[in-house]
Amino acid sequence: MRVPGAAFPCAMRSLLFLLALGSTLLAAAERPNIVFILADDFGYGDLGCMGCPDIQTPNIDRIAAEGVKFTDFYANAPVCTPTRTGFITGRWQQRCGLEFAFGYQVEQFRRVKGEWVPEKDIHALGLPLNEITLAQKLKAAGYATGAFGKWHLGFKDEYNPVKRGFDEYFGELLGHADYYKHTYYDGTYALRDGLEPVKRDGYFTDLINERAAKFIRDHKDAPFFMYVPHLAVHAPFEAPDAPETPMVTKETMHHGSRAIYKAMVERIDQGVGMILDELEKNGLADNTLVVFSSDNGGERYSRNLPLFHHKATVWEGGIRVPCVMRWPAKLPKGKVTAQMAITMDLHATFAELAGAKTPPEKPLDGLNLIPLLTSDAKSVERTFFWRIDRSNRKQKAIRHGKWKYLNDGNTMDLLFDLEADIGERVNLGYQHPEVLEDLKARLKAWETEMDASEREIWVR
Repeated sequence: MRVPGAAFPCAMRSLLFLLALGSTLLAAAERPNIVFILADDFGYGDLGCMGCPDIQTPNIDRIAAEGVKFTDFYANAPVCTPTRTGFITGRWQQRCGLEFAFGYQVEQFRRVKGEWVPEKDIHALGLPLNEITLAQKLKAAGYATGAFGKWHLGFKDEYNPVKRGFDEYFGELLGHADYYKHTYYDGTYALRDGLEPVKRDGYFTDLINERAAKFIRDHKDAPFFMYVPHLAVHAPFEAPDAPETPMVTKETMHHGSRAIYKAMVERIDQGVGMILDELEKNGLADNTLVVFSSDNGGERYSRNLPLFHHKATVWEGGIRVPCVMRWPAKLPKGKVTAQMAITMDLHATFAELAGAKTPPEKPLDGLNLIPLLTSDAKSVERTFFWRIDRSNRKQKAIRHGKWKYLNDGNTMDLLFDLEADIGERVNLGYQHPEVLEDLKARLKAWETEMDASEREIWVR
């Protein structure tokens, strides 16, 4: 058994190894700039290009029209922290013990002398320091790196983005905060510029949009990776251009409406337009990969149609998310793909495009999507897994090809053909017992592997 922190020297050696490779990587001119815009709690059907009738998203829709739209893209998890972990590490989040979101609902533990000991401080833990992030890899490959928005991978300074490979960070460290006051409802102040708490007037989404546009202007002469993880449209539901909105409280956290949600989405889209405009003004659009997605399914005011259920479940409405990407120099225009893909694939894709290296002791679980998107070949059959493993709530699911097995609280075995039944209404388990048993066996094997991972924290 490893003792806490024992892998840190190994991680440092790996990072030094990556840095040493920088001079041997691809020439900067051959590599694309990379922009990843991640919305929070965004509904599968809340984009115009996904059939939304009441929200205007012309800039995100433009990415789809000029690039690729996925119909079967998944978040690594049905809540935010674990999905962000999957992206930043490129691996199943269970491997490092981050299975649920940091915050007041979290159940979290440290390993002490082989035993799991509860950690009472909700702000104490973060992405383990022995994990090597995508930003560290791309920085070692010669990329300028910036992150602007919601981090939610650790509140303490040692977990701050500028300590995890980002040259610049501006945003809020926690899972949510008042969009105008930038404060968690317990009074914790969340806004940082790098390591420094900063006071800024303005709506948080606007502040993110402005900083993202500036980053492009500042780094137009060298390859860059920009990560833009929005807080929107996560609660509290606060509309833009309403600075007199009362400070959010625990009681008012979820007060809102579809109209407020609409305005929040449209302000994200406005920022996407600002990013696209800056790329064009600076002659960078052709060789920049821009990706938009969500960290999990939509919540109370979202439109998840035609999917069933919502965030914090492993039904399709909790895990299937919109994803569009554009790279004019490489990707086809206006392609719609049913290729199954997942958040951690973006890590593998970005790293390979950047010529970045992954240490052998941390092999990736995702794959590079670009060859699949530039080929006319049939979609590759893949297998994905999800799990909620809290003391008071158990769900698990696997999708393999068109088939999905779902166990919701050990009530009964559910089997769906997602090609014929995207809304998960017709249980086919009794008709296809051999498929059901195969999926259950695959899921059990995956859980066994994940639970055998060396990890020093457990967040569930």
